[in-house]
Amino acid sequence: MGRRMATEADRAGVAGRNTWASLKRLLNYMSEYRLQLIIVFVTVITYTICYVLGPYLLGVAIDQYILLGDLPGLTQIVAWMLVVYLGMWLSGIISGRVMARIAQRTLERMRKDLFAQMQKLSLKYYDQQSAGDLMSRLTNDMDALNHLLTTNLVSFLRSLGTLVGMLIGMFVTSLILTGAALIVIPIMFGTMFLIMRQLGPRFRELQMNLGALNGLMEENITGQRVVIAYGQEGNSIEDFLKANESARDTAVSANLLANLMGAILFVLGNLNVTVVVTAGAFLALGALPAVSVSIGAITTMIDYTRRFSFPLMEIGNTFNTIISALAGAERIFDVIDLEPEVQDKPNAQPLDHIEGEVVFNDVDFSYVSGQPVLKDINLTAKPGEMIALVGPTGAGKTTIINVLTRFYDIEKGTILIDGSEIRDVQQDSLRQQLGIVLQDTYLFSDSVMENIRYGRLEATDAEVIEAAKLANAHGFISRLPDGYNTELSERAGNISQGQRQLLAIARAILADPRILILDEATSSVDTRTEVQIQEALLNLMEGRTSFVIAHRLSTIREADQILVLKDGEVIERGTHDGLIKQQGFYDNLYRSQFKGTAVV
Repeated sequence: MGRRMATEADRAGVAGRNTWASLKRLLNYMSEYRLQLIIVFVTVITYTICYVLGPYLLGVAIDQYILLGDLPGLTQIVAWMLVVYLGMWLSGIISGRVMARIAQRTLERMRKDLFAQMQKLSLKYYDQQSAGDLMSRLTNDMDALNHLLTTNLVSFLRSLGTLVGMLIGMFVTSLILTGAALIVIPIMFGTMFLIMRQLGPRFRELQMNLGALNGLMEENITGQRVVIAYGQEGNSIEDFLKANESARDTAVSANLLANLMGAILFVLGNLNVTVVVTAGAFLALGALPAVSVSIGAITTMIDYTRRFSFPLMEIGNTFNTIISALAGAERIFDVIDLEPEVQDKPNAQPLDHIEGEVVFNDVDFSYVSGQPVLKDINLTAKPGEMIALVGPTGAGKTTIINVLTRFYDIEKGTILIDGSEIRDVQQDSLRQQLGIVLQDTYLFSDSVMENIRYGRLEATDAEVIEAAKLANAHGFISRLPDGYNTELSERAGNISQGQRQLLAIARAILADPRILILDEATSSVDTRTEVQIQEALLNLMEGRTSFVIAHRLSTIREADQILVLKDGEVIERGTHDGLIKQQGFYDNLYRSQFKGTAVV
């Protein structure tokens, strides 16, 4: 029990340190706008002074003009009161407008940094994070920061300044009545800080639960076809309800505590007014002959104590959003501060004008430490050769592609392209030499023309159309409602799987890579479409070094070299005919696909 409490205390301490660190980072982002921040602070101070001067001038008006019947003097001080309240109104507007501009510029920079960081992170990070949680950082967490910077921060500063200003005004007006007010004020502060300490962890947990909820929704929306196909709508709803209830319970707990603070402070504020009124009445009636308090001073003190609870409640009410926003900032900075798993060396050189020779020397790799996926892989692909990778699921075929593209870095051995170790060259220049056509083709919600042009953004329309013709895609594109200008829906759901593959091949042709990677490019299409894709792939592979992963072994019979993998190791290698003659694993695999038919 003691150990668990210590752990929770440690976590709370770390969370507190992270919150202050996040606040410091946030202020650092805002430091670029120093002049505007100075304007905000000056106007907030002006607002505070005007707010405090109002009740003070009211007391002076009563004592020096109303009770003495001095109408000209009363008119003059009323005019000053109007100036003071006008100044408070103007300073409030200016501080709000300037702060809103600072907020939007700051958030723009943060969004840019977060999105840029997401582009740099390695695939390992995305393997471990849900897309919905990442979207939550870009939306929910940024939205919480928007509320903080746009309205809550200025409101918090005003309220804090007002509290300090009113305490000073109270001491200046009447020490003895201030002493009476200080009976309740420490209780108000103590209550506020006690509740605020509990609010921080609850709002931090709320942001985490919202991230998890968004992740679940994104996953179910993306995989809705699978959910419907397997009749899992009920389970999906049940999972959503659990996540939704968790977020609801955390939100209710946090907001109930925040509302409780407001209610308690309201009661204590009224109690404080009662104490000051009672003390002032006794003094005015001569309860302490040695101490005299004017009617104006009593009025000023009543106004101060009546107003005192408002900024205190404002601080309490804004504190929950401040903590929620800083919890969101922590999650944002957590991503921004991550070091990508795969990074360029300081002296990395560009990889240009390659012929396409690829050599693996004694390559080992593990996704999880201690669980090897590739073991002592050796292969040599000469320029223009077609290398086929075959084997059962989980053998390591796709992993070879992942390390060749440097989606992941190997643990042991070397991978050379034209004699250059790929870890010694710039990642961008490496991937510019690679063209990838995957089984699950990803197309953007844009026109057909722009999806093909994604392979080389500077390509002309004529070049895009020529690439489509080489990919056997021009025919079906021409039959689309708007041809090349047809807008694809999300994930290109308005065209078939085969058509998506042809567009991906056209995109790869346009990119003109020296090394081509085909990962199950024909596994999900009908025979007729497969013929079209095979013709397009032959056009694409011509003169290029190609790595082909295929379960349909009939598609790789012409490969220059076939590597047979099992449990992360190359167990056989050779041409199709040579491997058939060996009558080993490949031969059995090949024959199993043509069971009941003549095998050639």
